[in-house]
Parts: sequence; structure tokens; C-alpha cells
Amino acid sequence: MSRLDWQVERHRWPNADYSSFVSAGALRWHIQHVAADHETARRPKILLVHGTGASTHSWRDNLLPLAGAGDVLAMDLPGHGFTQRPAADRLSLPAMAHQLSGLLAALSFSPDLVVGHSAGAAILIRMALDGQIAPRDIISLNGALYPFEGRTQRAFPAIARALFLNPLVPRVFALGAGKPQRVARLIEGTGSKLDDDGLALYGRLFACSAHAGAALGMMARWDLDALDRDIAGLQQSLMLVVGERDRAVPPSRAADLARRLASCRCVTLPGLGHLAHEEAPDVVNALVLERLEECGLTD
Repeated sequence: MSRLDWQVERHRWPNADYSSFVSAGALRWHIQHVAADHETARRPKILLVHGTGASTHSWRDNLLPLAGAGDVLAMDLPGHGFTQRPAADRLSLPAMAHQLSGLLAALSFSPDLVVGHSAGAAILIRMALDGQIAPRDIISLNGALYPFEGRTQRAFPAIARALFLNPLVPRVFALGAGKPQRVARLIEGTGSKLDDDGLALYGRLFACSAHAGAALGMMARWDLDALDRDIAGLQQSLMLVVGERDRAVPPSRAADLARRLASCRCVTLPGLGHLAHEEAPDVVNALVLERLEECGLTD
């Protein structure tokens, strides 16, 4: 399968009733937006940003529960899910941040609290550092915020770039990665365990060569050195939520970052892996709602 067809997939996609398509910049975006009734008082705006290789589906059990407290927006990142894929040079961290900023401007959506998973957390912090968003608080769920170390720092981006530049790789990856047993192994490799519905949704994504190509393209261009240098200037408070069993991002790195930032704290989730918000959505939802209250963003 080269790309996902919304007309085919919508009947199985979580929260499809809240989906729409928006043109912003040079892209057609798939978004899910649960807005407050226009007659109610202004409620806080909550932005959810998924990580590499995922889509809005990863917030399937977070979107509506959080909408009870605010106006919630999620989207498929460029090239992911049902959002149009940009040019290859627009898959870097600064470019992703710029494109997402354009979407928010088109929607007149200025978030009060932002929640990012994995690479999504890096995008949100980059946006905050660059003045593209000014939330009261940032919540990082197993954030991919840390540069690779030693030989991995040099080798991994080069390998990812080589894979991405071979036009056959996304197709070959998609052919095998969508198989149920392969999907289960990939998810288990992150330290998480998902139910059959969650695995099936990732299977649909992994079987799509356009989606796989965008994920590889992000990894090939994912340079966190500048973010690591700049993060000391972050003005917002930052909560690092860490899954104890995360195998994708070493949990120990969060404590190192917390020591560097004055307004930062860590919360460890026992027994959960990289996809903690999908494994235990109630736990993560409670953390977000608690943070809204602490920031004075609830009635």
C-alpha cells in the first residue's frame, strides 16, 4: 500500500467523527479537533503531538477524556498518517516545527498546554524556544530530546539517511512491517504492550510505504544537538514523564536533563514503556488534568 486512503480507513480510525482536513502552508493536514461550544466560557487549549511513525490514532484514548477540560487539537505530522508528505528537506526538526506553527496559525489555535510524545516533545520544545508557541506548560511523554552519544551519534543518522535515500526501502519495509507478528515485535521492542486494536492500527500505518518513508526521512534528519544547546533557555516549565520500561529512550536521560533546567521535574510511570499513553491512558490523562489545575487553567 503506497498511502492511506481516508475514505477506506475512516470507518476503523479512532475518533474519526472529529477528523477534518485543513490546508496550511504547502500541506493538506489531517487533524482531530474537539472544540468547546461557542457559548461556553473560554477553556484552555491543549495541543497533542505524536512521535515518529505514529499518528492521531496514538491519542485515541486521550482526546475525548481531555476534551472534558479543554479545547483539544491533535494532528498527523507531515508525511504521517493522512497528512500530505512534504519535500525531503522539510522533515528536519526545525522544518517540522515551522510547518506545525503554520497549521496552528491557520487554525488560530494558541495552545495553553502542550503534550508531546517522543519526537513530538522535541518539536514542541523547539517551537517554544523559537517563539512559535507560548504555552503555560510543556509535558514530554518519553521525549526523544537527547543527542545520540559516541559512535551511535555518527552512525545512526548516516544509516537512516542511506536507507531513506534508497527509494525501495520504504516499500520493502512496508511489505514486512505491516504483518501482525512483526508489528507486535516492533511494539514490544519499545517496552510497551498494546491491545489487539492498537497493534492493528500500527499495522495499517506500517504497511503504508508513504508513512514509512516519512518516518525514515525524519530519522535521517533528526539532529538534536542544537536543541540540546538551546534548551537551557526554555522559559516554560517542563514535565518529563518517563516510562520505567521505555526501551526507545533511556529513562536515565530525563534525570540528567532535569538537573540542567530550573523549572523541570520528572515523573516516572512504573511498569510502562515508550507508548505509556496508549498502555495506560487513564494514568496519563490524570497527569495532564492535574497539570492543568496546577497551572490555573481550569475553572
